[in-house]
Amino acid sequence: MYNLSLNKLRKRYCLYMTRLNEREIIDLFVTYFKDPLLNKVKGDDLVIVPLKYNMSKKTNKTTRTNLVLKCDMLVQSTDVPEIMKPWQIARKSMTACVSDFAAKGIRPYACLISIGIPKRYSKNDIIGLANGFSQASKEYKVRILGGDTNESKELIIDCNMVGITSREDNKIPRRNGARAGDFIVTSGKFGYSSSGLKIILSNLNAEKKFKSRSLSSVINPKPQVEFGFHLAKYFSSSIDSSDGLSSSLYEIALQSNNVNLLIDEIPTPKELCNFANSNSISIEDLLFFGGEEYEIVATVPRANYKKMIKKAKKHKIKIYKIGKVLTGTGNVYYSKEGVQKLVKNNGFMHFAR
Repeated sequence: MYNLSLNKLRKRYCLYMTRLNEREIIDLFVTYFKDPLLNKVKGDDLVIVPLKYNMSKKTNKTTRTNLVLKCDMLVQSTDVPEIMKPWQIARKSMTACVSDFAAKGIRPYACLISIGIPKRYSKNDIIGLANGFSQASKEYKVRILGGDTNESKELIIDCNMVGITSREDNKIPRRNGARAGDFIVTSGKFGYSSSGLKIILSNLNAEKKFKSRSLSSVINPKPQVEFGFHLAKYFSSSIDSSDGLSSSLYEIALQSNNVNLLIDEIPTPKELCNFANSNSISIEDLLFFGGEEYEIVATVPRANYKKMIKKAKKHKIKIYKIGKVLTGTGNVYYSKEGVQKLVKNNGFMHFAR
């Protein structure tokens, strides 16, 4: 009896040890695909495929064009709070893709949408989805050109988006380009979406205005796409923050060479502090370990910073400088009132242990 129980425990332990998180699953798949392009794009937001074509047979001039690809899947049980309406879900599924394009400064052109629809969905629900897709298409100027439909146990939306750019590959910011001396900037403030999720899931109390803004950031996010479209050419690295600020910063820190990121100027709204204090929540948890913000996080070389500020003023774009890049070993630190501490890498990840 004892040996049987021990064997069962061993099997369960081995099963647990072989569970993979989202990133490990992707890395495993990549090892089975031998395309050298995958090694270049692995771990980044978009796939950039270089294309060549002859502009003129007479001149024999060749222009390089990059095809830019992105897909993002939304699953109702893991990605959608119950209070969201069908149109909001559909819009958010496209927002996630557009946000990744914006982080690289590339405007998406068109998309295909595959959707799994549960039997319980009524005609009105499906009309709601259609309205959400239509709204996002107009809002982001992305053409919806087709897709696929199927029956599923829960709502699943897979958005496949494409863009085209003539920018050289090395002029498109990746996650691995941060260098010591760069500034760290973002397109917006953090803490609202994490507060909104806590209000929804735990029914926490909040001031009326703050509650409205926090809930809106979850069910109707508004990424600052013009921030990326106009300013990305000044970035040394960039990422969208949909998995949380901590996770985004660590992606840059770990993929870049010999750097640490120090966050020492992060804006902290008074109403966010009030919400944290009244509900006994750590303000750092709300700032760093949220998700679904769809803000852009980027590093900017000092030589580009003034030019970026000038361009931002021209287009009335807000920039939040939140820290700097230092020489290091891939860590993220938070400095407050002269005290530095290590930030945990605790962003959202599917299949997390």
